[in-house]
Amino acid sequence: MQLTFLGTSAGVPTRTRNVTAILLHHQHPTQPGIWLFDCGEGTQHQLLETSFHPGKIDRIFITHLHGDHLFGLPGLLCSRSMAGNMNPVTLYGPKGLREFVETALRLSGSWTDYPMEIVEVSAGLVLDDGLRKVTAYPLNHPLECYGFRIEEHDKPGALDAKALIAAGVKPGPLFQHLKEGESITLEDGRVINGGDYLSPATPGKTLAIFGDTAPCEGALALANGVDMMVHETTLETAMEEKANSRGHSSTRQAAELARDAGVGRLIITHVSSRYDAEGCRRMLAECREIFPASEMAEDFTVITL
Repeated sequence: MQLTFLGTSAGVPTRTRNVTAILLHHQHPTQPGIWLFDCGEGTQHQLLETSFHPGKIDRIFITHLHGDHLFGLPGLLCSRSMAGNMNPVTLYGPKGLREFVETALRLSGSWTDYPMEIVEVSAGLVLDDGLRKVTAYPLNHPLECYGFRIEEHDKPGALDAKALIAAGVKPGPLFQHLKEGESITLEDGRVINGGDYLSPATPGKTLAIFGDTAPCEGALALANGVDMMVHETTLETAMEEKANSRGHSSTRQAAELARDAGVGRLIITHVSSRYDAEGCRRMLAECREIFPASEMAEDFTVITL
């Protein structure tokens, strides 16, 4: 999995940061995918600076309906149609997403020529495509807001073909059943358990992408043990009370969550426009004092998981 940050500013764009949008590229040989998490104003302009085409995005997840996470969506959807793209797309987000999209398209006289499905989510499993699953967790924000936990399914271990042949199993269709962990019965009556001939499974990668949130009860479950956590740090620790009053988190709170949840890496984003480059370095330093494996995303930062 590879993340490309298209926007990392909170609320409004700055000269160096656009508002929130994150691309997740699943680099799977047989079932790749490009997913977009949030779509702030100007997201399609940011895409022009990358190698990704809007028509290749097949799933779009909206954490909540605040404008800095949403106002780029109508333009992106229309541009897909104007380019003659016919690839389907599915949108996921809180209640109200359907009304927003349909109203924006209707009032602007716009349409989509490609298949589009809108799924209004609630807490729990959002999808499972056989290779990975996505679960939504409610967060603490003035509007209904979710974080998404993305989990790849474990990859089955390799089948020990030599040992099976030595045991009298002929190569062929039976090998596929054994690779799936099933048991087979040979002509001589012996039962062969596929699990006995498989190496240990390779754990799938796990990722937690938070929407805007003040500290909340479900955050630990959302982030628990993930390889990477993407979390907002709208304000520095000294302004923590102000951040929380508006449904946001401080640097300290994001870092403490990463530590307590046992995550592998913390990527901080959604930075207030009040911070210049020096202010951002200070915010990152505050996180690293608590959780050393912290990084700050900038626009067009690419991180491979």
